[in-house]
Amino acid sequence: MTRYRLQLAIRYEFDRPGGGGRQLFRVLPADLPGRQRLLSAAVTLQPDPSEQGRFSDFFGTPVLEAAIPAGLSEFDLQLAAEVERVAPPPGPDLSLPLPDLAAALAADRGLGPLSPQHFRTPSQRIPPDAEIAAFARQAAGSGRTLRQVTEAVGLALHAHMAFDAEATNVDTPPAEAFAAGRGVCQDFAQIMVGGLRSLGVPAAYVAGYLRTLPPPGQPRLVGADAMHAWVRAWAGPVAGWIDYDPTNACFVAADHVDVGFGRDYGDVAPVTGMLRLEGLQSGHHSVDIAEIPS
Repeated sequence: MTRYRLQLAIRYEFDRPGGGGRQLFRVLPADLPGRQRLLSAAVTLQPDPSEQGRFSDFFGTPVLEAAIPAGLSEFDLQLAAEVERVAPPPGPDLSLPLPDLAAALAADRGLGPLSPQHFRTPSQRIPPDAEIAAFARQAAGSGRTLRQVTEAVGLALHAHMAFDAEATNVDTPPAEAFAAGRGVCQDFAQIMVGGLRSLGVPAAYVAGYLRTLPPPGQPRLVGADAMHAWVRAWAGPVAGWIDYDPTNACFVAADHVDVGFGRDYGDVAPVTGMLRLEGLQSGHHSVDIAEIPS
């Protein structure tokens, strides 16, 4: 197991004092039995909100809710947390062959948060796309297990796409990013989710953090990281859900820290809600995640 110290800063700046509003922040690391344990978490909001609270959404993602008072020209959120992460142990491939998936889904009657039924069909931000479907179909091949299919689609997408932080924004459709062959982790993940769903594989969008290491001989830059995203695919009733990171072409391990999951980015966006504003608004965030020596 690995322990991390996580720091997140989100800052808003308004050209004119705002009229207030209500915001939902999905930034707290999750508690996942046997996989991830939240050891501590302290959130500071400045100025103090007029109301604040915490709850979990349908999929179990922890949510911080804050009523933003009127008259502000800036607003800051600071998160300091410690997390213990356990890497999945290596083991045999227990996932179903792709041709057996339809029968397994027909037999699954669950509708709880982890039910694959919620993640089979297109969602608001991940509509059907013929080009992505054809790409996934060619990458997947035939007769493979669902774990093999997930990895094959992820590797093909990693080869097709170039990471480019300037190429897209949070509202760029997956089809547009795929056609350009450029984007960020959100684009990689949403394209892969759409491709897997086109094959009949239930797939979810996962939001979290990633511990990154500097190049050899270079200093570690504090606060230079950002939130990360990857894919969760349902591999059958025995294997369950498996996580794959197409941006880095790897299965998820101890370097990834979960926040939550949903049908697409919209379900787990770090900040949602409403603000009443006149004039322009700017915002930025920084993330620092470092291993705590044992």
